[in-house]
Amino acid sequence: MNTTALTLCIAVLHLLGVFAAMHAVTRARTPQGAVGWALGLLLLPYVTLLPYLYLGSSRFFGYHVGHPAPTPEAIPEASATLTVEPACARFAAISALQRRPFRGSHQLQLLVDGEAAFEAMFSAMAAAEQCLLVQFFIIHDDMLGRRLQQILLQRAAAGVQVCVLFDGVGSHALPQRYLETLRAGGVAIHRFATHRWRNRFQLNFRNHRKIVVVDGTLGYVGGLNVGDEYLGLKPPLSPWRDTMLELRGPAVADLQKLFADDWQWITGQLPPLLPSPPGEGTASALIVAAGPADPLETGSLFFTAAIHAARERVWLSTPYFVPDNAVRSALQLAVLRGVDVRVLIPSRPDHRTVFLASTLHAHQALRAGIRMFRYQPGFLHQKALLIDHDCAAIGSMNLDSRSFRLNFEVSALVVDPEFADKVEAMLGEDFSRALAITDREYHDAPYLRRVAMHVARLFDPLL
Repeated sequence: MNTTALTLCIAVLHLLGVFAAMHAVTRARTPQGAVGWALGLLLLPYVTLLPYLYLGSSRFFGYHVGHPAPTPEAIPEASATLTVEPACARFAAISALQRRPFRGSHQLQLLVDGEAAFEAMFSAMAAAEQCLLVQFFIIHDDMLGRRLQQILLQRAAAGVQVCVLFDGVGSHALPQRYLETLRAGGVAIHRFATHRWRNRFQLNFRNHRKIVVVDGTLGYVGGLNVGDEYLGLKPPLSPWRDTMLELRGPAVADLQKLFADDWQWITGQLPPLLPSPPGEGTASALIVAAGPADPLETGSLFFTAAIHAARERVWLSTPYFVPDNAVRSALQLAVLRGVDVRVLIPSRPDHRTVFLASTLHAHQALRAGIRMFRYQPGFLHQKALLIDHDCAAIGSMNLDSRSFRLNFEVSALVVDPEFADKVEAMLGEDFSRALAITDREYHDAPYLRRVAMHVARLFDPLL
């Protein structure tokens, strides 16, 4: 290539970098992201243009087009026959954000760790008679994945309509033969991918939801994916600490609707939807969905509103502690109100960069009076929130920007003193197996490791 052609190529790249930088400044969701992309695109476009094409978009286009912004008036009244806890009123902002009410009369079961959770889920799936909706971020072709495969094939052979979704990035290693076997057996299975042209090149957006609905009557949400590591069978992260929630009651219909939204985006059709009968319990529940197509930053707002509602305690369990300014401020204000704020995070990393950033955030949280703990026995993947004596949430949402802004997520927010007692006992056991973090963790770290923590934090918007 001669000098003139090389000069022209460089000039074109810099011109494209200018246009891309303007796009980044006007579209980025966070100031840090806007500044970082703009500087890179202006100064080094031949290095940053391609990554920006794949990672730079902050909005998932086309999904739920035409849905109005949430307002309190948009929330329908709950059925008079499904009495909800009066304490739900203090979470009215979250209900408004979701455009749906709390629903009453739920029976709940807390499923602690993989063996108990998969035993319950697989037994329920194997008993499906009409319809089975299954969605996971990760499905592996290993022992656990093949157990799931056999159950799905058996139900399809029995005439049950089986619909399965998995994330294209999270399940990138799932072999084609696994899918072909299921499809040949009558299972409808699809990869959730950014397949519309405006999202086509984006790798940042993931569907991180874990949803199982059996015959419209029984639903599951939580943190587990389908793989042997979630049973604690793969060192060095084993034993694996995680939690799922089983629901019976009217909120199962909201789980079905959420699955249907994702299914329709991919297939253009609705899956079978069955009525969800009232439960026979006393718990009130709200299905909280979040994603990058939302007009508001739903994930961050959910945590912020829940923490602001606390008057006695906020106990959090999360594998990734990378809070944004809103959630960090909410936690700090809770401490100033005299609320018992505790956060449980892993002692072992599964993603080094996130672990480094989390360590720095934990150090800064300590300085604000937030009590931080590291779970010792194995890797902590649990996403649990306990508010006061009567409210808890179990789901797929991590405390990081990826869950706040880039992933499709789901959690169940429950108002019920009895259920909160069970979550308190579970988290109390977890905290008893954890060590309190002190300032020494940061100050005793080698200098270069501390520098690495601060460098990792620069990538907060992508973690």
